[in-house]
Amino acid sequence: MMHSPLATEPLFHVGAVPISAAVVTTWVIIALLWTTCALLTRRLSLIPSKAQTVLELLVSTIDSQIRDTMQTEPRDYRALIGTLFLLILVSNWSSLLPGVEPPTAHVETDAALALIVFCATMFYGVRTRGVRGYLATFAQPTWVMIPLNVVEQITRTFSLVVRLFGNVMSGVFVVGIVLSLAGLLVPIPLMALDLLTGAVQAYIFTVLAMVFIGAALAEGSSASSDTQQGTS
Repeated sequence: MMHSPLATEPLFHVGAVPISAAVVTTWVIIALLWTTCALLTRRLSLIPSKAQTVLELLVSTIDSQIRDTMQTEPRDYRALIGTLFLLILVSNWSSLLPGVEPPTAHVETDAALALIVFCATMFYGVRTRGVRGYLATFAQPTWVMIPLNVVEQITRTFSLVVRLFGNVMSGVFVVGIVLSLAGLLVPIPLMALDLLTGAVQAYIFTVLAMVFIGAALAEGSSASSDTQQGTS
């Protein structure tokens, strides 16, 4: 009997809150990422070690992507974007460990990540424009567009969930089916492809997050420019 991919069995309860295997795996991944980053940044040096060189390359790559995509300095967004990318990447790749199902193969994990992007978009939009200015963007170019602009905010967040969930879950299913039918060694090429797919999906998710946040910032910048021109 096959179980629905949307169904999750709780491992235990914290009070009335059920805790599933995906939640526990996510906690473990977060702890591992935090510990690794703490160890790598504990003794930074002007003459970097190999580990520090890799870390600096990763940070500079993220910064460059933020500049290219969002057209802004990465200082305020590096932590969010970098954390999203690393968390999704490691979560996707955790499927290669025996007996581990990646958290991103569960729709509730992907929904939580998409909700973070949704809230971050509103936060940075409000910080850039103010509450009234951000709400006014929903009436652009005319108030008739308010319902469509609201639906757009919801649907693009939903698209993040569906894209990540569908791709990761399908990869897990394919590898599992081939493994059960063909034995241990045959699925190795598929597992290598799963590594590539996991990296691509982590990249796409974070790029879309940058696009959504960058759009809110661009709207704020254009509005500020229009106000300055009108004043002059």
